[in-house]
Amino acid sequence: MKRFHVHLHVDDLAKSIAFYNKLFDAQPARTEADYAKWMLEDPPVNFAISTRGTKPGIDHLGIQTDDPAELAAMKARAESADMALLDEGETTCCYARSEKHWVTDPQGIAWEHFHTLGNIPVFNEAASGGAACCAPQAPVTRGKPLNIGVKSSGSGCC
Repeated sequence: MKRFHVHLHVDDLAKSIAFYNKLFDAQPARTEADYAKWMLEDPPVNFAISTRGTKPGIDHLGIQTDDPAELAAMKARAESADMALLDEGETTCCYARSEKHWVTDPQGIAWEHFHTLGNIPVFNEAASGGAACCAPQAPVTRGKPLNIGVKSSGSGCC
């Protein structure tokens, strides 16, 4: 099954959790001091919020899949359409271990394609301890795959 993914940056996590609990008529599947995530079934959406961004708004969009073969198919479609991508492979971010890659749309919006492998007790397991993860620092441009770093401005993902 595939699930649409949205990650927003918010200023006030508690106020935002209260709002989205009412909007979705559901409690978050995971809540941390800087993060909350709802795994909605109808429609199927992985909706995450965090306080790790520099300003409120959309950080990135994505598609989460339960099937590694579907992830490979999404990657193959991006490559065959000559979309440059950032292939992170297996990585940690947003309290989860995932296999993922990124593409950027013509407007500069980062799209994450990922398969969650399991939960972890910290936001990410970066060697620096405080490094952020997720959306590419610069838009990925069309062409062959690029080696683009990830945001280090304190923003997060998923």
